[in-house]
Amino acid sequence: MNENNVPFWEALEQLVDNSEIVIDRPKGSVHPKYPDLLYKVDYGYLKETASMDGGGIDVWMGSKPEKTIDAVICIVDLLKKDSEIKILIGCTSEEMEIIYQTHNETQGMKGILIRRD
Repeated sequence: MNENNVPFWEALEQLVDNSEIVIDRPKGSVHPKYPDLLYKVDYGYLKETASMDGGGIDVWMGSKPEKTIDAVICIVDLLKKDSEIKILIGCTSEEMEIIYQTHNETQGMKGILIRRD
């Protein structure tokens, strides 16, 4: 098994390149249902895509000027009883750590970060 599967990353690049990124939860905003969740990195989705929750594929948009795909985070949400991937774009190492911690700070959600080499 190849952990650095080039075709996987190329497919994600194609998906991102051919989709509009909508940032609906900018850095500093709070989650609409969970007011204790503060977004420390811009969060949004790819317009006209589909994810497990019925919305678009989620993205975290970092502060790096290069908007390349840096990683994905695979999450399991025990409250919603679902799982998803979220694409990290243009994220610094610090932002990736913040995103990882965000998805692992409660018992109801756990995530694993897969960095692109």
